[in-house]
Amino acid sequence: MEKQFHQVGKRKTGIARVYLRPRAGETGVIRVNDRAFEDYFPRPTSRMLIMQPLELTNTVGRFDILVNVHGGGASGQAGAVKHGITRALLEVDPGFRPVLKKAGHVTRDPREVERKKYGLAGARRRFQYSKR
Repeated sequence: MEKQFHQVGKRKTGIARVYLRPRAGETGVIRVNDRAFEDYFPRPTSRMLIMQPLELTNTVGRFDILVNVHGGGASGQAGAVKHGITRALLEVDPGFRPVLKKAGHVTRDPREVERKKYGLAGARRRFQYSKR
């Protein structure tokens, strides 16, 4: 068996473990949590987001991609899968870095939900002021 590439991608609270293997059949298969890629991510925007690093590097269909993802919501999980695929592609060929970096896929999106503060209704929202 040829070499398998493994990387972890993160976004918000979603964490994705991505395994890239050279394809076994005619076209590369993407499986997310033992389900078809299209079934796990029904929104076309999520699927488009995940395919971006593969399309930029012209590697669509060259690999079988297995993903284990947990935590967060659908959007955060899609971003985590994209980040994991990007990092795995950099492991396959470091020459992809300038293209992926220019598109902004290499950097992890650092935005997280701000914590709720004591004495407030949310992270920043205050309770309604009453003069009397």
